[in-house]
Amino acid sequence: MIIRTVEFVISIAGLEQELPSSLPQVAFSGRSNVGKSSLINTLLGRTRKKIARVSAQPGKTRTLNYYQVNDEFFLVDLPGFGYAKVPGPVRESWRVLVEGYLSGDGGPVGVVHLVDSRYEPKESDRKMVEFLATLGLPTLIVLTKTDKLNKRARDVSARRAEEVLELAEDQVLQFSVKTGAGKEELLEALDGLLGAADKTSSPLAQLDADPLAAVVGDSTVEESGEIGTETRETVEVGEARRGPEVREGDEQDLNEPDPQSSRTDAESGST
Repeated sequence: MIIRTVEFVISIAGLEQELPSSLPQVAFSGRSNVGKSSLINTLLGRTRKKIARVSAQPGKTRTLNYYQVNDEFFLVDLPGFGYAKVPGPVRESWRVLVEGYLSGDGGPVGVVHLVDSRYEPKESDRKMVEFLATLGLPTLIVLTKTDKLNKRARDVSARRAEEVLELAEDQVLQFSVKTGAGKEELLEALDGLLGAADKTSSPLAQLDADPLAAVVGDSTVEESGEIGTETRETVEVGEARRGPEVREGDEQDLNEPDPQSSRTDAESGST
């Protein structure tokens, strides 16, 4: 896939809102501070004038943000989850919005779920993958911030994600905003997903429980199972016409300490 045009179209805060087009959609999800906005900007070739903005306030994004790519499909940026300071009612509104979007008519043809490569996937990640499997939605896991790890640690991270999330090897990709590693593979995967998608119907499922309650409602900030270490840095906010504000930890230089360092890395999360 070659990215020719990208346009922010709409933010949706309620499922009663209508889209201006019936183009197929691919959703991007993940915990706060996973690097979702940076990945989207890099994937879409918007590294100077960022289309996915970074906010100074974690947990501010509460909408489904639609970006029209090549006049062929929508990339849908879902609210990040796992930020502890977000009030319970807000997390519940996210759960209702995201669950309704994923399981309802006009939902995505597939989901790209982001996981920080330095940590073992959380229970909320596992719950999300299980929920998507119940809906029959094709799911691709993308491990972010891989430039912070050496090759051995990256391999360990990939195998661990496959085991914890019970996925096949070809369902897990590695991505680095700093080096661009994984960009072409992810674009190719999107191409295949969109080409294979049958939009005559959307997978529907009605679950007795609230399947995303443990996902969007997860308020854990402290991470465990760390492989490497992290240094936060400010993300430059682009100019002109951009999408609504989101926030996340940006990528840092490649000169990282040894990935087996025992230092504790506490997330300060956002989208």
